[in-house]
Amino acid sequence: MRSVVAGLLHDVGHLLPGTGGEAAAGVDTRHEEIGTDWLAEYFGPEVTTPIRLHVAAKRYLCATDSAYLRRLSPASLESLQLQGGPMSPAEVSAFERLPEWDHAVLLRSWDDEAKIPGLEVPPLAAYRSRLERALRQQVRE
Repeated sequence: MRSVVAGLLHDVGHLLPGTGGEAAAGVDTRHEEIGTDWLAEYFGPEVTTPIRLHVAAKRYLCATDSAYLRRLSPASLESLQLQGGPMSPAEVSAFERLPEWDHAVLLRSWDDEAKIPGLEVPPLAAYRSRLERALRQQVRE
C-alpha cells in the first residue's frame, strides 16, 4: 500500500507554490523536498521517504543500469544533469544504506513506466481507499 500511495503523490511538489518546470527554467527546484515537507503533515515516513528519495533513485539507476540511462527522454536527461547526474560509486554505496532506498527505486521505475503515452490506468477514485488508510494510519500514530 505505501508504495502505491507514494507513487500517486511523488510529484506533488511540482504543484506547490515555489516550484515550476525545472528543466524549462534551467534550475533544480528540489520538488521532491518541497513535496515531502508538505506531505509529512499527512503521511508517515513509509510514504514520504521514497518520495524524498525518488530523484536520487533516478541518479542511482543511471549509475547502476546503463540500459536505464539509455531509455531516458531528452527532458529526463536534462533534469538529470540539473539534479547532479549519475551517482558516483561512493554515492551509490551510501544510497543503498538508506532506509527505504529499495522502495524509492521501485517508485522510480513506476514513474518511468507511467510516462507511456496512451497508457490506460485506473481512475484516481480506484486508489481512494489506499489513500484513506494511509491517512488514518498517520492520524493514529
